[in-house]
Amino acid sequence: MDFRLNEEHEALRASVRDFAREVVAPVIAEHYEQHTFPYEIIRQMGKMGLFGLPFGEEHGGMGGDYFALCLALEELARVDSSVAITLEAAVSLGAMPIYRFGTDEQKARWLPKLLSGEALAGFGLTEPGFGSDAGGTETRAVLDESTNEWVINGAKAFITNSGTDITALVTVAAVTGIRSDGSKELSTIIVPSGTPGFTVAPGYSKVGWTASDTHELAFDDCRVPAENLLGERGRGFAQFLRILDEGRIAIAALAVGLAQGCVDESVKYAKQRHAFGQPIGNYQAIQFKIADMEMKAHTARLAYYDAAARLLAGAPFKRQAAIAKLHASTIAVDNAREATQIHGGYGFMNEYPVARFWRDSKILEIGEGTSEVQRMIIARDLGM
Repeated sequence: MDFRLNEEHEALRASVRDFAREVVAPVIAEHYEQHTFPYEIIRQMGKMGLFGLPFGEEHGGMGGDYFALCLALEELARVDSSVAITLEAAVSLGAMPIYRFGTDEQKARWLPKLLSGEALAGFGLTEPGFGSDAGGTETRAVLDESTNEWVINGAKAFITNSGTDITALVTVAAVTGIRSDGSKELSTIIVPSGTPGFTVAPGYSKVGWTASDTHELAFDDCRVPAENLLGERGRGFAQFLRILDEGRIAIAALAVGLAQGCVDESVKYAKQRHAFGQPIGNYQAIQFKIADMEMKAHTARLAYYDAAARLLAGAPFKRQAAIAKLHASTIAVDNAREATQIHGGYGFMNEYPVARFWRDSKILEIGEGTSEVQRMIIARDLGM
């Protein structure tokens, strides 16, 4: 068992770390204050190939693996989570469904732009009345056989990367029929941006991730060609379960990055801030706080490394992904709280990164499956 990174992964981590510190860090606070999307950063990330990391070269990707994506997310989130979640959602929720389940024609049409970062895609699963209960989906799509089109009606909520100037499409989960046992038949359908009947509401006013793009979506007799069906009809539930299982590993990596960023900032501040005649880092109370923060980030990292290794090996990873996501999101909130405490009054000022980390951390316990849902997954996988 060897947790050391190979030469390629280590080079990627170093490259993204430098990018986060030199390009993202100097400008991201202004984007947070103004609630603006960092297009210039996204363009540079595209040129670096980050959006194509886990995809084959035949589709315009970098030929890497899912672990490479996780490493990039961790390093970005050590500096900023809005940029990190833009990448995570663009890859694991935006491009990955098309890569996993799309036809050759769908892949040829959409993947080159998505994997280059030239365009973004959203994943329309959550609805205003149904969050964790994806089986409660009410958005419906009816096949109009006279025109060979899907007619979609419904709404989606909290959808990332759904309303930027470079958003190309949203993949929508919809009820396409009723099964013989009375249960809903769920399918996923590609809806290109600008399709008549597809409306994007103004961006949410959010507590955190204020430099990322999140919207509510509405579909009012929205028509798309029948060939926009993604994968097999009626396989939508299985598709998004697979996508969410993978995505939880990525979210865990992002959470570890935020937790490690809290350690970074706390160590730096503890060396500079003086109280009672010496740096506060000389006091055992501060040292113990930071030691505990480092311990939590380290163990959470091992958890997502394990889940990613199982994914790449083709082994079952659902439980390990849930454990990684649950643990990493919990310690991210813990570390953000402690980092703010170490910074004292300055931790409450937006000019310090830990204030941003504090606001950004909570959503990690909610998005892509709440902590309660992760515990349900773990328990069920144990046969309970």
